[in-house]
Amino acid sequence: SVYRSNQHVYVQVIDDENQKTIAALGTMSASVKAVIGSEEWKGKTVESAEQVGKMLGAVCVEKGITQAVFDRGGFLYHGRVKAIADGARAAGVAM
Repeated sequence: SVYRSNQHVYVQVIDDENQKTIAALGTMSASVKAVIGSEEWKGKTVESAEQVGKMLGAVCVEKGITQAVFDRGGFLYHGRVKAIADGARAAGVAM
């Protein structure tokens, strides 16, 4: 599930059957800021959204999740939303 604000993106991996959030990450997370930088404008870029997708994909692969359904949350599939999906695919998660 993806949420995109004007300044940040947030992503969750949700197990619908058990109603549990498996993993969550966003451009406000400390681990992401360590990679993209802590300046406020860096959370707005497509590159930072792709990095969030890659990091979330790595967490999913580590937990044994190799296939997922991408819920864009009503946002158009372009720009930062598309970059998240591309990043997760690059990390090894099939969507």
